[in-house]
Amino acid sequence: MSTPVPTRASGLLPVADTPAVRRAFLRLLATEKRRAATAVGLHLVAAVAAAVAPILLGDMLDRLAAGTPIDTLALGLVASIIAVVVFTWAGTFVSHRLGERLSARMRVEFVERALRLPMPVVEQAGSGDLMTRSSADVPEAGVLFRDGLPQVTVSLLKVVVFLAAMLWASPLLGLCMLVIVPPLYIGTRWYLKRARRGYLAEREAESVIGDTIGASADGARTTEAYRLGAQRDAAGDATVDRHWRAARYTLFLRSVFFPFLDGSYAMPTAAVLIVGGAFYFEGAISLGTVASCAVLTRQILFPIDHLLMWVEKVQRGFAAMSRIEGVAEAEDAEADATAERPADGTVDLHGVRYAYPSSPRDVLHGVTLSVPAGQRLAVVGPSGAGKSTLARLISGSDVPREGRAAIGGVDVAALPLDERRRRVTLVTQEHHVFTASLRDNLVLAKADASDEALREALAAVGADWAFDLPEGLDTPLGGKHRELDAASAQQIALARIILADPDVVILDEATAMLDPRAARDTERALGAVLEGRTVIAIAHRLHTAHDADRIAVVEDGRVAELGDHDELIALGGHYAALWRAWHGDEHALEGIDGPGEQDEFAAAAKNM
Repeated sequence: MSTPVPTRASGLLPVADTPAVRRAFLRLLATEKRRAATAVGLHLVAAVAAAVAPILLGDMLDRLAAGTPIDTLALGLVASIIAVVVFTWAGTFVSHRLGERLSARMRVEFVERALRLPMPVVEQAGSGDLMTRSSADVPEAGVLFRDGLPQVTVSLLKVVVFLAAMLWASPLLGLCMLVIVPPLYIGTRWYLKRARRGYLAEREAESVIGDTIGASADGARTTEAYRLGAQRDAAGDATVDRHWRAARYTLFLRSVFFPFLDGSYAMPTAAVLIVGGAFYFEGAISLGTVASCAVLTRQILFPIDHLLMWVEKVQRGFAAMSRIEGVAEAEDAEADATAERPADGTVDLHGVRYAYPSSPRDVLHGVTLSVPAGQRLAVVGPSGAGKSTLARLISGSDVPREGRAAIGGVDVAALPLDERRRRVTLVTQEHHVFTASLRDNLVLAKADASDEALREALAAVGADWAFDLPEGLDTPLGGKHRELDAASAQQIALARIILADPDVVILDEATAMLDPRAARDTERALGAVLEGRTVIAIAHRLHTAHDADRIAVVEDGRVAELGDHDELIALGGHYAALWRAWHGDEHALEGIDGPGEQDEFAAAAKNM
């Protein structure tokens, strides 16, 4: 059966190599050194007590054969059994607390790293990859810390202690344990050589399934409208088939590995009984020693079996950690960020060209534009002209293929993520309200904001409904609590802008979910609150452009016109045509050449 090779799909987040995963594992473990040492100590005492019991049992057998009293040995046997129970319970308690703490720390680190990922990285990876890493890989790695680490540690301690006890009781019989080494080595080496690749392929296939299902769900209406159901079904079937082949391969590995090992477990006990029996009849070894070593072989085999059972789970856990640590590698791109800081909120674009990864064609063609600090610029144009792409480049969400996008003289994409988020904010018509209180949803923008500041921000964006909530700022939102409509969610997003207080604010149709009157009032309120800051508004209603200091008309990835409202009306070009069409002038498009271009601008005007 051929080994599936986990080929990284285009854009997927990186997968860390084995040394990086090992370093991450040890780094996490080092944060709980005291608890780890306590757990090891407790389990070591329990293992020693468990090894003493068979030796005492052998001595009792020899004394019974000789007709001597065994009272003291019997008390020692009872004491060792009690010690095993007590110290095993204590060690297990400490170990599981240790595992839970390490698992929790890993989860927190993953969330922090995911939140620091640059937006282009997240978007190119797709929602399925990051979702699978958070919903499947993090719990799988959590099992490694919560259960795997304690179980493997305990099993290793028992193997070492029980083997030492066998060698102490009889070096000759202790060496009989070596008969199991060749089959263990051959079987485990065969499995480990294939397991990591197999489990990574399975995990990657799960990511692709998540991405495909998410894309099908998000585009359900488009699929129905264009009758693409058969194509989406085929895409889903292909991803499921890929996952099935990867899962079948890992099942094949387990189906060979475990039966092979099970057949070798009887070998040490058989060797001890055969060799011990031969030397017993020659008088070289006592019957009690043979019995003790035979019992110890069985005691050794239990933790060995446990270890080998956990080999499979550990492989799963380390494959999951490889994907979790891969998020850190994607985040490490921030390490090359510039130490320069913007002087002000001036926005400069110089010869900017940009093409999306899925298309070889440029969306923007050599755009050069300067917006002085504190100016309000409205960007208008037909759908697909490149307005939103321009906004994403200014915010640093995307990086130009050629040219430079700068804020205050510094490349915005080169700024550290925290600094970039503090300097520039991009607000679109897509907003998210978390299942939390209204206060928690607002302080995301400014953690130390006072209640008065929160109320002022809500008032500034016209969120009057917030003042009628039964519990005020502590009212739970989302989930099973109060559900907000799109307009209210948009007002929360706009209030966050006011609280964040960035140098540059980009509004990409940020009031699209509000009715025209509410949008007008909100934009005027925002204009007053954001006075002195650079504001770039992607305008879908022309009154937004009318109120701006300057207007940039974007057409086919280029800035076709630039000026204030009166200048562009007097120019009689594209903006003037849009303005007249918006006001219902039947002769509005006479200045636009070509019927195709007229249709495009007429449609744009209707959407404004």
